[in-house]
Amino acid sequence: MALIEFDHLHKVYPGSSVPAVDDLNLHVQAGEFITLLGPSGSGKTTTLMLLAGFEAPTSGTIRLDGRTIESLPPHQRGMGVVFQSYSLFPHMTVAQNVAFPLSVRKVPAAAAKDKVAAALATVRLAHLAERKPQQLSGGQQQRVALARALVFEPRVVLMDEPLSALDKQLREEMQLEIRRLHRELGVTMVFVTHDQGEAMTLSDRVAVFNHGRIEQLATPQQLYDAPANTFVAGFVGDNNRLDGHCDGDGALRLPDGRCLQARVVGRIDAGRAATLCVRPEHLRVAGPGDEGNRLAATLVDAIHQGDHWRLLVQLQGAGAADGTPWFAKLAPGALPRGIEPGQPLPLSFDREHAWLFAA
Repeated sequence: MALIEFDHLHKVYPGSSVPAVDDLNLHVQAGEFITLLGPSGSGKTTTLMLLAGFEAPTSGTIRLDGRTIESLPPHQRGMGVVFQSYSLFPHMTVAQNVAFPLSVRKVPAAAAKDKVAAALATVRLAHLAERKPQQLSGGQQQRVALARALVFEPRVVLMDEPLSALDKQLREEMQLEIRRLHRELGVTMVFVTHDQGEAMTLSDRVAVFNHGRIEQLATPQQLYDAPANTFVAGFVGDNNRLDGHCDGDGALRLPDGRCLQARVVGRIDAGRAATLCVRPEHLRVAGPGDEGNRLAATLVDAIHQGDHWRLLVQLQGAGAADGTPWFAKLAPGALPRGIEPGQPLPLSFDREHAWLFAA
């Protein structure tokens, strides 16, 4: 049995006719790290608030360990919550902030002191127990918020965009810290973010949200290597697109009559509008033997990013797609020597590295 179960969950806010969460079905296993990923307004934060008890569903069921909880108040659900804004009390010390959930639960003072010390040691902040939040860096404040969520030993920890206020270096450090805590404590974590890199780094599984529904639920590698549709392909990782019509047998027919081969995702009837997707790292400079999936293109810009070149090109000779911007990633030695913006740069890709979706 899953630890957390959403069954046909539906949420419509007063005054709106558009559901924020639309017939959601999702099961989370004990000890799993699952991320709810999606753009703003996709329903991921609403789902977390429904699980935490800060919002009530319009219909549907939420179960924790087989017990329905949608009528329980937040403090009776036994879940630790970490918010984007930290929500620390400025007049309290670090230790007092961490102890607050224990005081609400009327844990005896001696036991509470031991639990606070253990929680601060877990997040490596024992030496800052007597500081006030304003004396801490952003990363340290987020660690205090984590310690406060963990101090009463919840089975589930919920995190709503907890790292978005941090700079890049601190955010990456905290990602590693959260990974370590999850491995060491074995607690179930439900994490909300719009940052695909964060989701790919942290998660056992990722649920990609769009318009209140889950487009795909899979491991990070499955999302990247086998997206279910054009939305997932475009939202998770960089992606190039080209529109045309399905010509049968996994081919996209372009307006000029040429065909490009790709792996078909789902069923696409011949003649139906279709979209081909291929990631920048799977493009290469076309050679003499690349006559199949070959695209004429013009180099617009080349940016050296250390371990690769990032190229911006415009497609040529693809009919209605002329001028379509595409990106390519090439190894340092793969860029033709002396090529300048405005010069032709034909590209090619293999069939197994491209997907064909119904439009």
